Amino acid sequence: MRIDYEKRIFGLDLMRAIAIIMVMCSHTLWIAPEMRGITRKLFSVFGILGVDVFFVLSGFLIGRILYKMYTSKDFTFKDMSYFWVRRWFRTLPNYYLTLVINIIVAIYIGNQLPDQLWKYGFFLHNFSTELPWFYPESWSLSVEEFAYILGPLLMYLVLFFRKKASRPRLFVQVTLFILLLFILSKLWYNNEETIRHMRHWTLNVKSIVIYRIDAIYYGVLAAYISIVKPKIWYNIRYLACGFGIFALIAMNFLIPIKGWFITEYPEFWNVWYFVLKSIAIGCTLPLLSQIKSAPKLIRKPITYISILSYAIYVFHYSIIMQLMKYFIPSEPMEGLDLVIYLLVYVLIVFVVSYVVYRFYEKPMTDLRDSSRIKKYFE
Repeated sequence: MRIDYEKRIFGLDLMRAIAIIMVMCSHTLWIAPEMRGITRKLFSVFGILGVDVFFVLSGFLIGRILYKMYTSKDFTFKDMSYFWVRRWFRTLPNYYLTLVINIIVAIYIGNQLPDQLWKYGFFLHNFSTELPWFYPESWSLSVEEFAYILGPLLMYLVLFFRKKASRPRLFVQVTLFILLLFILSKLWYNNEETIRHMRHWTLNVKSIVIYRIDAIYYGVLAAYISIVKPKIWYNIRYLACGFGIFALIAMNFLIPIKGWFITEYPEFWNVWYFVLKSIAIGCTLPLLSQIKSAPKLIRKPITYISILSYAIYVFHYSIIMQLMKYFIPSEPMEGLDLVIYLLVYVLIVFVVSYVVYRFYEKPMTDLRDSSRIKKYFE
């Protein structure tokens, strides 16, 4: 697999690699449910944090694309459509492939399929109601897809009615409107519903599209600042990153120390936990987005993990781990046997992800840059 390191930003690859490693670590608790102590606590936090790193990073990357497209004089609906097509060529092939495989796996091992399976085909399975316990990691992909549609569509409609307005100003106004809108949606949920326990929170708030789209738009806001205020973006890089990391650590350590549990502090969990976490992650971007390279010994494995991260994400849990657990249950294992089991699991995940990326994901992504598709949108 050839990698053009000149076109990559190591700091952002590092973010993506850390995010997928966090998600994988959190899911190993299914292999080793008896894990205790600080490791279990860390891994539990990693699952929640890792996906949000993906969200904010995704927003930052698409935000820079959207801003440049939106502020150009020749911006049209075709440009916006081409943006969507490019995103769909990047995200949909892996999603639908793994959706089909998940259906086959569920039938094979005797698991019940969701009553409204068709909703998975349109990313509606977790739009506003409880996430079904089938292909659970797909919840974040629904959030991504609707975020890709919502922002550009609102920006286009606002520009349609305010053609003479400053486009940079419209861009940031729409972004701030989306952030406010989804804070209000979470406040509404907090006033209308009662959180009973963390699993209820996970399935009814954390994983629901209408409460989580704003996570991506904190990244979009960061992209706007990086383009419009480049000197400030550069000058605050160390201070902002230090603050972001400190805030993430402090917030997740203070929760158990201070007893900020969901039953006593529902508004913190339903609303402000998401907001503070996204802002803290966004604060790491000024520094990480400017780290262009690293020593080869570090750069190469991090870049490989980053490139394979999407395939790893959609294959590692509900397909690979579920099949391993079905054929070779890990519950009776301990000590060296459990370590070997985990190592084999990680090896299988990376081999499968490489094969999928090399022979399916990459060829599908390359289609979006084909002359035929580009010509259609000219």
